[in-house]
Amino acid sequence: MDGPAFEPATTAPSALSSELLGFPPDARVLIVNNDDFGMHHAINTAVIRSIECGIASSCSVLVPCPSAPHAMRLLRQRPEIPFGIHLTLVCDTTHYRWGPLAAKDTVPSLLDETGELFTPARIPELLAQARLDEVESESRAQIDAVVEAGLTPTHLDWHCLADGGRDDILDLTLALAREYGLAARVWLEPGRRKVRRRGLPVVDHDFLDSFALDLDGKSARYTELLRALPVGLSEWAVHPGLGTAEWQAIDGGWRVRQTDYEFVTSPEALELVHQEGIVVIDYRTIQLVWSRLAAVGRHRNA
Repeated sequence: MDGPAFEPATTAPSALSSELLGFPPDARVLIVNNDDFGMHHAINTAVIRSIECGIASSCSVLVPCPSAPHAMRLLRQRPEIPFGIHLTLVCDTTHYRWGPLAAKDTVPSLLDETGELFTPARIPELLAQARLDEVESESRAQIDAVVEAGLTPTHLDWHCLADGGRDDILDLTLALAREYGLAARVWLEPGRRKVRRRGLPVVDHDFLDSFALDLDGKSARYTELLRALPVGLSEWAVHPGLGTAEWQAIDGGWRVRQTDYEFVTSPEALELVHQEGIVVIDYRTIQLVWSRLAAVGRHRNA
């Protein structure tokens, strides 16, 4: 890929990203994104319910996973649900595997010594050896699979890799977002500064990953976080799932997913968002701004 992902701004914008999206200066804006859609039917069911009946506003599809075709069928049946692509180079589970979409012999640097995707514990090894051209090949395969299924995503984000895990992978992701007309989730401070210098809205505050929360008192903690939500744009990555017997046998983190599901679909969560005046949005609002600025950049470079 040639050239910057977006035309750089001459100065860093001083406004909050929520203001760049058209909200007033005192608005408290929140994205509640369901990660890992497509990992398993128990997750797919919970994700849809969390959006249709809860405070979740969007989801991200793990395209290489066994239940991704089921997830994409659910999305085709519900075109009103916004979703992103959860780019993945990592497999979380030992006895429930998925691999790359690209042919393995074309992406050898993304695989361990057994020819499988790396586990989260071995992410440093993955990042040390992954070739950027092979990351691009696999990323394109995942994006194209969604597009070829007749679906229209809103954004790109990463599974288990904050901002892709490396600066060059983040730059690649931003370039792919520009090419496909999407936004991208950027949540570490160096990446946020880089993107804000280009005039693009990203989260204004530290990103919340629900796996970082303690299980004990989790509902009360979520309540506290909603009440204390700061002015500006925030994002929560939650991981709802149903604790079915099959899924409990597969996923050691099923309690995280079950408790996420219970909170985001609770009447208390819905009422609290209303009481606090929190504006819940999805990535469509951000995508519009990113796409507009990308079009301006292409026009200037023409």
